[in-house]
Amino acid sequence: MSASVLYDAPGPKARARNVIYSVLGSLLVAGIVALILYRLYDKGEFEGAKWDIFNYSGIRENIIEGLFATLKVFAMAAALSLAFAVVLCVGRLSDHKLVRGAAGIFIELFRSIPLLITIFALWVGILDSLLPFSVSIKPMWALVLGLGIYNACVQAEVLRAGINSVPRGQREAAYAIGMRKTQVMATILMPQAIRAMMPTIISQLVVTLKDTSLGYIILFPELLQTARLIASNTTVNGDYPYVPTVIVIGSIYILLCLLLSALANWIERRGRRAKTGITPAKATPPAEAAHA
Repeated sequence: MSASVLYDAPGPKARARNVIYSVLGSLLVAGIVALILYRLYDKGEFEGAKWDIFNYSGIRENIIEGLFATLKVFAMAAALSLAFAVVLCVGRLSDHKLVRGAAGIFIELFRSIPLLITIFALWVGILDSLLPFSVSIKPMWALVLGLGIYNACVQAEVLRAGINSVPRGQREAAYAIGMRKTQVMATILMPQAIRAMMPTIISQLVVTLKDTSLGYIILFPELLQTARLIASNTTVNGDYPYVPTVIVIGSIYILLCLLLSALANWIERRGRRAKTGITPAKATPPAEAAHA
């Protein structure tokens, strides 16, 4: 077995020490988890009555409605952020100084402003006075636009890094055969950038999914707002079931993120198996010389 070029391979004593540290660390983590579970059990958080509330049809319907609202906002915000990210990325790489500067200022501005402030400003400062929609619609659009703008700025920088990682010879070769800049960007640079940065893009989409929980600040009925209403309006033996509600809703968030990560892995594997490029023609045997 060859040693790593980054560090020396550990010897027998180092391997034994690493095993001891791993065992001790695992025991420490297991002990902390066991202590937390014991404290929750001692306070009666695992009593059947507190978990039985999830058998009520009304609570299940509220959770399903909150889940659908979260997925709807996530789908719209993800589509908006990816589409807007392409525009910002192209603007950031533009040869025109004015366009490049405007895109850069926009990206740095909304990356610097906390997302919660952007969402709240859109809700109370812009949409409340501009959109003629009902009050129940405005929080949703404030959340979608806030998530879309912020994540578009982050995704634009991800795409720009992916485009800059493409070997410069490829774009020079494309220009040499007469391709326009739009064709080079759309058919050569952007596809390779998306494939190279796919893990980072999916990671940011997971962040977008989790950030939908900020909708509870503007009273949008997503999962976290639904959990807060369930826990604060339901009593079991004079106590509020905050812990069971947090565990159930948190498990739903974890499941959604795992499904999104699994989808990303499937797309990545499918992309590696995809047959791209030009298929070379089969060589034909040379024709025999005609006899004189």
